[in-house]
Amino acid sequence: MPEIVDSKTIFSLLEVSRSVQKTIADRYKSLYWIKAEMNKLNHYTHSGHCYPELVEKKEGKIVAEMRSTLWKADFQRINQLFIKLLGEPLREGITILFQAAIAYDPLYGFSLKIVDIDPTFVLGELEKERRESIRRLQEEELFDANKRLAFPLIAKRLAIISVETSKGLSDFFKIIKGNPWGYRFEYSLFPALLQGDKSIASIIRQLAIIAERLEDFDAVAIIRGGGGEVGLSSYNNYLLAKAIAMFPIPVLTGIGHSTNETVSEMVAYKNAITPSELADFLIQKFHQFAIPVDESLRRIIDAVKTRFILEEQHLHTFSQAISWSSKAALSKQGNDLRSLQLQLQLFAKQLLKDRATEINNVDRLLRLADPKELLKRGFSITRVHGRAISSEASVSVGQELETILYAGKIISTVVK
Repeated sequence: MPEIVDSKTIFSLLEVSRSVQKTIADRYKSLYWIKAEMNKLNHYTHSGHCYPELVEKKEGKIVAEMRSTLWKADFQRINQLFIKLLGEPLREGITILFQAAIAYDPLYGFSLKIVDIDPTFVLGELEKERRESIRRLQEEELFDANKRLAFPLIAKRLAIISVETSKGLSDFFKIIKGNPWGYRFEYSLFPALLQGDKSIASIIRQLAIIAERLEDFDAVAIIRGGGGEVGLSSYNNYLLAKAIAMFPIPVLTGIGHSTNETVSEMVAYKNAITPSELADFLIQKFHQFAIPVDESLRRIIDAVKTRFILEEQHLHTFSQAISWSSKAALSKQGNDLRSLQLQLQLFAKQLLKDRATEINNVDRLLRLADPKELLKRGFSITRVHGRAISSEASVSVGQELETILYAGKIISTVVK
């Protein structure tokens, strides 16, 4: 009962809470089908109960938020139905259509008690998003943009978007690294989330990083293990599919599943159903380059071997043709050389004798032309100022003359 103090009617918090509880219970007596995005599942393994966080978004912003409860028995039943119809368990990050009772508890507040979830609605929402993304990409003429790119002669350098612990990535590497032909691939791993709403931004961010290093790579490979429709729903997102379609080098997808193609797979240059099939595709591209090269090499080797055989035959024939005359020819050439050697020796001796006579004659002439020899024979040299004179016009009266004799010299003065 409310308390009256100073003419004021005062209610306790519990009384207000119980009044709200009764009002809600009287007003909302039925079960209601409600659509919302399950932001978090909040499954507690020790109790088996779930406490999903439900939200509604408009233009990416949360406009309504509410908590809910999903008891263990209902969760197990619903989860099994999801696995049967969708190929994977109930998970967060999806839009669901659920049946719930509206309740209020004085201690825990307002909540929705979920009793059922329609898995077929989830499929419908996924298909709706898928078709809308396809329509927009086609209208913008981007749907086939990545497929129109030229594929490299050998896709040897790969930028891989995946998770290091992914089983799909492990299968991919097992085939790539273990190929019996010894083809060698280079790769860089760009880790990203591969499912859920956060995977969209994560993959787009890694594509942006790769785009800054385009010269380092021939192609991009997005690789993850298997999953059902719900787990692959992010790959139908328009923004992710657009980023793949517009990427400037070929994007290859190896996402393990056997259901309908996602939009991201549709717009990629090559979509392989599994990571293993993607590995086989890359090895086959190597084959298409290597086999013609190997064949050309084989033809070159065969041609060289044939040419060597022919040349060997020609040499053998030639050697036989010249063998009978080679000894006689060599003997004659030897005689000719010896005769020439003798002639050269005789010629050299005569040449040296003639050159010696010439040298003696020159020596004699040089001795006769020696000024000392002329002076010895009575000739003299007269000089004025150190220069020899050859005519009387070269001197004048009063100049001093120097006369060189074989033995000594005479100094005189010109008087006439």
